[in-house]
Amino acid sequence: MPNERLKAVMLSGGWTHAALADRAGVDGKSVERWVNQNRTPRLGTARAVADALGEDMFALWPSLRQPRAARAMSPELVALYEQRADIPVSFFVDLFGRAAERIDVLVYAAVFLHETYPRLNDLLRGRAAEGCAVRIALGDPGSENVRQRGEEEKFGHGIASRCRLALMHYRPLLGTQGIEIRIHGTTLYNSLYRADDEVLVNGHVWGANAFGAPVWHLRRTGTGMLFDTYAASFDAVWDTAQPVEES
Repeated sequence: MPNERLKAVMLSGGWTHAALADRAGVDGKSVERWVNQNRTPRLGTARAVADALGEDMFALWPSLRQPRAARAMSPELVALYEQRADIPVSFFVDLFGRAAERIDVLVYAAVFLHETYPRLNDLLRGRAAEGCAVRIALGDPGSENVRQRGEEEKFGHGIASRCRLALMHYRPLLGTQGIEIRIHGTTLYNSLYRADDEVLVNGHVWGANAFGAPVWHLRRTGTGMLFDTYAASFDAVWDTAQPVEES
């Protein structure tokens, strides 16, 4: 989302990216990110830019009104849902459908996706055909952590069965260029549904099913750490996971 206020002030004053970069002592790409990606510069730089433009610094970057340590909400937090059941499956479909570079899914099963949107595999094939890298990490039905989760959620062997069902749903995608499917046995603290620079994080609550646990929607902004924390977590799990072989 561009910074429309900054863009308008620069346009009215005849400022180019290069000229403003020179005045602020930064490179042109930094100014381009401020304008086109709504990035926020450091406080000292923001003050110098505002002075040069003759504009109020907080009008250009409202997030600077509060010191970083005092923020109650991350700039990367788009929305918070009390439970996953509040999110229609069309939201997940639209999220994946917008992906251009990467789709990552980290779950034990999440069979609700295929059960409520049977054309999910077609969507993933289509994204992969357009050059999007798709990684699906499912729970290993034979792992101790999956067994324990079943006991905690009072599903017994039901979780392992759902892991097998999820693998059955995704198995037709094996061998598709750009799509990888692995199984993991890690403790699943959160389920992750990532599309490019957005991710839905489904937290897990002891004794409760995932559909009744909260979800936070994050978008990478360059000014926070939450998105990258979860992206790195996915990569760490992926490195431990075992590829599913074609049968």
